[in-house]
Amino acid sequence: MKFLLTTLFSIFCLATMAQQPDTVFLKNLLEAHPELFSHILNHPTHNEVQILYTQIDRDENNVPHFRSYSYRLNANHYFYPASTVKLPTAIFALEKLNELNIKGLDWKSVMITDSAFAGQTRVTKDSSSKSGLPSIQNYIKKILLVSDNDAYNRLYEFVGREEINQKLKKYGLTGTRIVCRLAIGDRDESTKHTNPVNFYNKGKPVYQKPAMYDPNEYPQTPEHMIMGKGYLDKNDKLVMEPFDFSKNNTYPLADQQMVLKRLLFPDTFPKEQQYNLTDDQYKLIYRYMSMWPTESKYPTYSRPDYYPAYCKWLFYGGDSLAVINPHIRIFDKIGDSYGYDIDNAYIVDYKNKVEFMLSAVVQSNDNQIYNDNKYEYKTVCLPFMRDLAQTIYQVELKREKKFLPDLNKFKFRY
Repeated sequence: MKFLLTTLFSIFCLATMAQQPDTVFLKNLLEAHPELFSHILNHPTHNEVQILYTQIDRDENNVPHFRSYSYRLNANHYFYPASTVKLPTAIFALEKLNELNIKGLDWKSVMITDSAFAGQTRVTKDSSSKSGLPSIQNYIKKILLVSDNDAYNRLYEFVGREEINQKLKKYGLTGTRIVCRLAIGDRDESTKHTNPVNFYNKGKPVYQKPAMYDPNEYPQTPEHMIMGKGYLDKNDKLVMEPFDFSKNNTYPLADQQMVLKRLLFPDTFPKEQQYNLTDDQYKLIYRYMSMWPTESKYPTYSRPDYYPAYCKWLFYGGDSLAVINPHIRIFDKIGDSYGYDIDNAYIVDYKNKVEFMLSAVVQSNDNQIYNDNKYEYKTVCLPFMRDLAQTIYQVELKREKKFLPDLNKFKFRY
């Protein structure tokens, strides 16, 4: 009996270890390319680098199997997630539509946002949509194409703060909380109030979501939520005190990749842990996650303000002059703010049958002052993102696979 218990315990330990990301491979890979990564390697704590790379191997039935590798991955070390929180919020907006199950209410329904609390704003038009009217569909497009802040805020208001965080808990994203809008100074009491929203189909009202109040607090205490030596306040006055992130959104890197994995490969999860999305809703997200902004007709985005690699940190570094590889598509959601650049991506090469997941965060704020817009994005963060993805891509090109993937699921006509 003792032998049996010991054996079972050993099997359990081995299984647990197998689920943990390898922490050696990426360190060795970065060190093998000092010409690209010496700055980051010399200042990994200063630049707060975290990386999670997942290889994908298909079996004879094209079922994906995953193996992950990490570098300095630490769910307890806080970084500001910026716009990356928009992806789960968009998913939850579509889930809410399906759960309401109201005749005439869908992602194309006209969505009119009203106001009911101090600081809230109304939205009755959307010049970027084909109809000139707002809808959940067009908000999702804008989030995925160019990371539009207002589009996220409107979906946050539709789903509601409490429901967003209930969904996060449902999907086991225990390190994540989404508790505020973006880019409007949303803090304290205003975050708890979400606007009334009315939906119309062919001019007739089909659903009214009332103004809502979320009394709950979502306390989290990761390390490193008070940073730097100073910040500019809302009046652009320099305050020489550390900047406090304790009331902001949190979204660790492993949770980010899990959201993406569940989105792209739902069948690898138990039915109760899959998103409540239709096939068309999955395709909507896939299509606009991978579309270059300049390929979109509604909304329309054109140079010089927008360019193909506009929201593609990994692989292209957001370079406006990047030469786009026609065989590669990047399904991702980026974020950048307070000196942090984050990208959570699935990268595919249809020609060479390459696919992998890569999530990374890096920060550069050398003067340690927040809100002054003096961050080293272009000289430190984005080159690192570009070089990291391209280095791993070269690994993937050489990696032998028993079965090549069928990637037709992720091919779209743009």
